[in-house]
Amino acid sequence: MNLPCKIVASFLLICNIPAKGAFLAEGNITWGILDHDINLTISDFPMNDSIDDIRWYIAQTKTKIGQFRKGKDIYQLNETYHIFSDGTLQIKNLTRNSNGIYQVVLFDIHGKNVLERTIDLRIRDMVSKPVISWNCINRTLTCEVMNGSDTELKLYLNKKHVNTSHQNIITHEWPNYLNPSFSYCVAKTKVLEETSVANISCTENGLNTSLIISITGGGIILIIFVALLIFCISNKRKQSTRRNDEELEIRAHRVTTEERVRKPHQIPGSTSQKPAVSQPPPPPSHRSQARGHRPPPPGHRVQHQQQKRPPPPSGTQVHQQKGPPLPRPRVQQKPLPGAAENS
Repeated sequence: MNLPCKIVASFLLICNIPAKGAFLAEGNITWGILDHDINLTISDFPMNDSIDDIRWYIAQTKTKIGQFRKGKDIYQLNETYHIFSDGTLQIKNLTRNSNGIYQVVLFDIHGKNVLERTIDLRIRDMVSKPVISWNCINRTLTCEVMNGSDTELKLYLNKKHVNTSHQNIITHEWPNYLNPSFSYCVAKTKVLEETSVANISCTENGLNTSLIISITGGGIILIIFVALLIFCISNKRKQSTRRNDEELEIRAHRVTTEERVRKPHQIPGSTSQKPAVSQPPPPPSHRSQARGHRPPPPGHRVQHQQQKRPPPPSGTQVHQQKGPPLPRPRVQQKPLPGAAENS
């Protein structure tokens, strides 16, 4: 650019630029990442050859941290700060102490203040890449970030937004009818944005496997319960059978004892009821005989009485076999005819 053009451009610039502070942009917030570098630029202002002096200050303390002048050395407070020819301020390795308001002042070749602007620098932790996980049994989808402050999480399932959270973890439960296949999560801060994508695999085989395992476990528990129940029932039956056998043995022993005690009393009673069998008949000389009636012979009389006698009961036969022998009836001999006439 030749000298007349420079004069005209400077004249127009002086006439068009308003008073001091007209380009001041208060409240301009810039976000920086901890342990990273940042460049503070002068936006919305056309830099030209008329700008001769650029100065950067820390507004709170009015400390000059850098200066750029044409034809002179660049001033830098320390190695943390660096100024470029276009007025950009670079701050290296941001720390928590780097938070603050920075002010830039521009002067033209005539020493006139043409611009003042402040930038509010705020430092945030670097957000980590979100991690997506899922659980097919519980039907839950989770997105989590390990590092980051003031993080906004947005979760998408099958390309559909399902949830938003301002915490470091977000969870969503999908319905039974839905078959998830694709998901992505966006972690966004004031500084930057990170995105993770995941292909969800919840096959029917996996669900069936878990279902089979649960059913098998329940079946084993049921079998054990039924086996214990059968064992208890059989044990009770055995105990009741033993008790019944013991009671039968005791009763049989009592009956046998009672029968043995009754044997001596039953034998005399049976003989007293049948005196004709046990006692011998009186001699014929002492019996009164009816006229015209001749008694039968003794042998026939005894035989007739034995035929009329009913058989004794089974219990009586047992007692007669085990007890002492009964006396046999005496059979009198038939008297001779001569003796009867003599008598």
